[in-house]
Amino acid sequence: MAAEEAVQERAPKSARRGQDIIATGRRKTAVARVRLRAGGGAITVNGRDLDAYFPAVKDRALVSGALEQVGRRTAVDVTITVDGGGPTGQAGACRLGIARALKAFDGELAEALRQGGLLTRDGRMKERKKYGLRGARRGTQFSKR
Repeated sequence: MAAEEAVQERAPKSARRGQDIIATGRRKTAVARVRLRAGGGAITVNGRDLDAYFPAVKDRALVSGALEQVGRRTAVDVTITVDGGGPTGQAGACRLGIARALKAFDGELAEALRQGGLLTRDGRMKERKKYGLRGARRGTQFSKR
């Protein structure tokens, strides 16, 4: 009985609901829920166009990079709901979510996405502050007098 309780099933990284594929991407403290369907190439983030939500070119390139790499930029419509973190973290979360949704959309794309490093979750998080220190690692300045 204890062995059965110890083994927990992991939540699926993507699911299919009708014509839509839903996937989750995470980066730092940002979480992106991605809904992907066959369409004309529209990308919507939190109800706004990609260019309006991510004004920085590097963030827009990060989000659409997974679609560009596998050549599906104009073949699918993507709707993203993202919250938490800052712009760069949110863009990274969107990229991982899109890559996972593309993998569920077409299984043949999995190897190309894996080779591009798009299916790997970036586990780097902010390190917590420790007591007695000014930050995560910085101590107080030593004073001789």
